[in-house]
Amino acid sequence: MQISDIQAVVTGGASGLGEATARMLASAGAKVAIFDMNATRGEALAAEISGSFHLVDVADAASVAQGLQGLSPRICVNCAGIAPGAKTVDRDGNPHDAALFAKAININLIGTFNVASQCAALMVAAAPQDDDGARGVIINTASVAAFEGQIGQTAYAASKGGVAALTLPMARDLARSGVRVMAIAPGLFLTPMLEGLPQEVQDSLGAQAPFPARLGKPSEYAQLVRQIIENPMLNGEVIRLDAAIRMAPK
Repeated sequence: MQISDIQAVVTGGASGLGEATARMLASAGAKVAIFDMNATRGEALAAEISGSFHLVDVADAASVAQGLQGLSPRICVNCAGIAPGAKTVDRDGNPHDAALFAKAININLIGTFNVASQCAALMVAAAPQDDDGARGVIINTASVAAFEGQIGQTAYAASKGGVAALTLPMARDLARSGVRVMAIAPGLFLTPMLEGLPQEVQDSLGAQAPFPARLGKPSEYAQLVRQIIENPMLNGEVIRLDAAIRMAPK
């Protein structure tokens, strides 16, 4: 699928992996709609890349529908997410906060589904773009935690495991309409969550990856997004983008 002159929606587009993706798509000629809850950053980035900003809570289906009003996306990239840390039972013997678990599921998994499914409906209703009958591509963000969740990642791993699991059935659902569905499972990337850590901690985390032994760059995530969009044979798969890392328990 060609990127130039088509509409793209990027959730969590105001920072981190989403920002890098929004910048990449805009540089390739796409009309980028940024969905985020950070209006200050989102509006500034939208102005910089000649896109649009939409204040959207991905966990709220009605908010997603409002954000999509007037848009005709051919590309949907879901990067919005949170990474809460809590053990199943803490040191004081208290169970994992159910509300915190639900919040992770609502934003990371249900939020991904809300945006993907509503964008898919718009794609299905659009005309095919090429001889294959392609109408669009959806790229969701899982995590290596979906496969090797660490201590304290019960909620996060469950939510990202759900994102990984929905990839193939959603791709199968939409195959007859020419809409592809993929997921990327990043390893350790230099996102705002890690940028706040001391440099020596960042270096230590990066050294856990076999090669290259460093934290991933958001631009490298965006590079894979572009390759998925442009390669029509990529469909129904979760791609690990992790420098061969396999996460230890902690």
